[in-house]
Amino acid sequence: MRSCFITLAVIATLATTAIGGTIEGKVSPGNSVVYVDTIPGKAFPAPTQNPLINQKGLMFNPRVLVVQVGTTVEFQNDDSVQHNVFWPSISGNKKLSHNLGTWPKGEKRPYKFDQAGVVPLLCNVHPEMSGYIIVSPTPYFALTDASGNYKIDNVPDGKYNIVAWHEGTRQTKSVDVAGTGKADFALSK
Repeated sequence: MRSCFITLAVIATLATTAIGGTIEGKVSPGNSVVYVDTIPGKAFPAPTQNPLINQKGLMFNPRVLVVQVGTTVEFQNDDSVQHNVFWPSISGNKKLSHNLGTWPKGEKRPYKFDQAGVVPLLCNVHPEMSGYIIVSPTPYFALTDASGNYKIDNVPDGKYNIVAWHEGTRQTKSVDVAGTGKADFALSK
């Protein structure tokens, strides 16, 4: 009985330490992105799930998507008109521009994002359409709620640079994670 109790205690301790810490805080304005910047010497496997951005009602939905480097995003046209998806750069680097072309309703086109940064999405057919993909270098990221609250779970203990982004602006802060780390941001254009 005693050995069973000790075994359960060890398992519980290992499970608790394997989970990692939390980074939380608030970003003003809301509907922003927060992510842990590059961690030197760490590589992360690419996600296996492919998030979807719909083109519906002449809008990108979701308008802002955050993914990890190596993620394949699928773009689907759900409007009865043709749409085009392109980005003129990734974080200002015009060499990373890309055009997926134009396609009719019901079709889907994938693209794998291997470069971290901000991807401004546009449509050549409908210039009023815009959106963003934020490609995080780590799997530790969050999209804030409308009030600006965020929480990033399972972050290993350590000291990290945390980036907050909102359209047209970004800010970086250092945070120590030892159980729970906290970082608040006030972004302005």
